[in-house]
Amino acid sequence: MTPRLTAILPCNDLDASESFYNRLGLFQDEANRNEHQDYRPLSDGGGGDIHLTKAVGGRVVKGRNPFGLYLYTEDVDAFAARFLGEIIEKDGASHKPWGIYEFALSDPDDTLVRIGWPSRRMK
Repeated sequence: MTPRLTAILPCNDLDASESFYNRLGLFQDEANRNEHQDYRPLSDGGGGDIHLTKAVGGRVVKGRNPFGLYLYTEDVDAFAARFLGEIIEKDGASHKPWGIYEFALSDPDDTLVRIGWPSRRMK
């Protein structure tokens, strides 16, 4: 098996966070749903994974959350439409000077979530 890297993301409200990441296409395996009360592994079924865990030793402080995630997808516009009204930047999805067509969101704990795809590979 090729090594893979999975983010473990602390969050304050597992239900709210899971609901947000479900909208990004990440779901918990139904067979394991009740097995992990404070830890929820989510997957897109194609190699994309994130593990949500209850914040330990206090809460993740909104406005001071240092965490960020990046979702690479060719379907940037479809995701932007799904999250219309929640996009951080005023111009929505756009081509950035660093060569990525992207936009940014905040999850329920203000984790930065960028969604994008290299501009040169856009169809």
